[in-house]
Amino acid sequence: MRPQTSFIFDLDGTLTDSVYQNVTAWKEALDSENIPLAMWRIHRKIGMSGGLMLKTLSRETGLDITDEQADRLSKKHAEAYKAMRSQIMPLPGAIELLSMLTSERLRWSIATSGGIETAEINLKALGLEVNQINLITRDDVQYGKPDPDLFLAAARKMDVPIENCLVIGDAVWDMLAARRCKATGIGLLSGGYDTGELERAGALRVYEDPLSLSLHLDEIASRP
Repeated sequence: MRPQTSFIFDLDGTLTDSVYQNVTAWKEALDSENIPLAMWRIHRKIGMSGGLMLKTLSRETGLDITDEQADRLSKKHAEAYKAMRSQIMPLPGAIELLSMLTSERLRWSIATSGGIETAEINLKALGLEVNQINLITRDDVQYGKPDPDLFLAAARKMDVPIENCLVIGDAVWDMLAARRCKATGIGLLSGGYDTGELERAGALRVYEDPLSLSLHLDEIASRP
């Protein structure tokens, strides 16, 4: 008997149309600290944990971002993102896909680089409650993506082997983290990365969005 496939979903850009709101929120936070940074540079780091993103940006640009400033930036980002919560919408097919997996008794969880405050905004858009699903946030692990901690924690919470999990994500950081923990990465184009980038990072298959993925589940998933 083949092992049943379980699903670990990223949140921003994978289930909700929220990547560019994240970029805008980070831009607003950085501008408030007089840190000039082009939005395209910010976009390329969305999907990392906020702390790691700021360290990477500091290294790449030569900016000196102190730990105290990084903490302020993270809080300002969360506030700016919260102010845009009315713009956060489910991606096409996201709600239906999760409902279908539940009805077919396929296990799924959500693992996000964001903290619980921003995760709740996205979950509300999807009609989900924190206490009703398997959820792992950045608050639950020591390291964010591209380290695999989030996905390993999600597999433990579902009580399934990580090797039997599909990691569904929209960023190269999702695919790299999946590869590092021996999960199978499935890429979505809904976060702004292209097919080649996702495949080079380790994606087995790439689809447009949750709706497209739901139409091709037979290609990637073993049902009970």
